Amino acid sequence: MKFRETTPKRQNITKEVSDYHEHKINLQKDFRGHCGYCNDRDWPRREFFEIDHFVPKVMLTTIKDTDYSNLVYSCRSCNNAKRKKWPTGKEHIHNDGNQGWIDPCCDEYDKQFEREENGKIIPVTPLGKWMYDELKLHKRQHQILWNIEQLDETLKALKPFIDFPESLDSSICIRIIKIYNSQHKLLEELYKI
Repeated sequence: MKFRETTPKRQNITKEVSDYHEHKINLQKDFRGHCGYCNDRDWPRREFFEIDHFVPKVMLTTIKDTDYSNLVYSCRSCNNAKRKKWPTGKEHIHNDGNQGWIDPCCDEYDKQFEREENGKIIPVTPLGKWMYDELKLHKRQHQILWNIEQLDETLKALKPFIDFPESLDSSICIRIIKIYNSQHKLLEELYKI
């Protein structure tokens, strides 16, 4: 199955800012509240989301550290794993085909990974395998958070039946309400982890 439903696209923001942190709200919007690297959702862990410099700051010679096109909305796990790693050693060469990075806003990024039915991320190319290992995408947290998001989407789909139960047989309605309530409580507990 697909790694993610849509590839994030950055706005064309060229406005000069004094600190790259000023871009966080726009990045959150452009990345739809998901980490650019692992696709984990930020809610309710927004305080654990950061701004990654796709080309690390230590490599920047012609790109400004506030350049929006070089910023990635990232969970702390991926940002810490990636940090200053830049195997090519050259600012404008992202990878050599086997090692390095693909900007998560490029459609090519999505071709590096797939998901198993249980949400586990799997690499499907040599470069994808390298990024998978470096970003530690094997961590179970990514699978768990993906499943929580799927559960949340299912609960949202059930909500209209909860709001308008008269459209259902009463026994089915009672079962759906019980499932909804128990799953919603479980979801809230899981998000606290």
